[in-house]
Amino acid sequence: MSTSLFRATPVARSALRAASAVKPAAATFVRGKATLPDLQYDYGALEPYISAKIMELHHSKHHQTYVNGLNSALTTIAEAESKGDFTKAASVAPALNFHGGGHLNHTLFWENLAPASREGGGNPDGALGKAITTEFGSFESFVKQMNAALAGIQGSGWAWLAKDKAANGKLALITRANQDPVTGNFVPLLGIDAWEHAYYLQYENRKAEYFEAIWNVINWKTVAKRFEA
Repeated sequence: MSTSLFRATPVARSALRAASAVKPAAATFVRGKATLPDLQYDYGALEPYISAKIMELHHSKHHQTYVNGLNSALTTIAEAESKGDFTKAASVAPALNFHGGGHLNHTLFWENLAPASREGGGNPDGALGKAITTEFGSFESFVKQMNAALAGIQGSGWAWLAKDKAANGKLALITRANQDPVTGNFVPLLGIDAWEHAYYLQYENRKAEYFEAIWNVINWKTVAKRFEA
């Protein structure tokens, strides 16, 4: 694919940079096409905190929709560029941001999780644990602040623990609307999905319970690897 559009379109350029950041994930991109990554656990492995039905729908239906939308956007851009129709190519930027962000965010999200009987839950230790305590006062305080950020999202979005490359790797809590990816100086470490499809079948309108429950299945080893990279 020609790279001229991506030099001219910041949204598309950011999406490609973010795509390269998650390359280690299992088979997320094949020959320029996005693919649905395999999970490292069964759909029912996160119960009782996240039900098997939610995991099945979230992964096989919702994430697949973002994969399909991203591939469609990239195809449209390639065809438009081949015809020199850069207006058409640029018009796809919102779809590229939404579906590309959805694919990237969810790929990171699945890696954030692990069964409570294995690596899930507990407190982070090592350099990450120390950094969280330094920045937020304690792990408990961090969880409260993250849950408050999630509760404050109006509509759909994500809350992230991120590393700020412009501030010597200082940790920060940030939120993003809809499926906007974390880009720029921030490196996403841990993301929690606040879209209704992530919890409603199990928790209904009690999303605060979902925010509390998900900490029991956070894979801190994966988060620590991103922090130390």
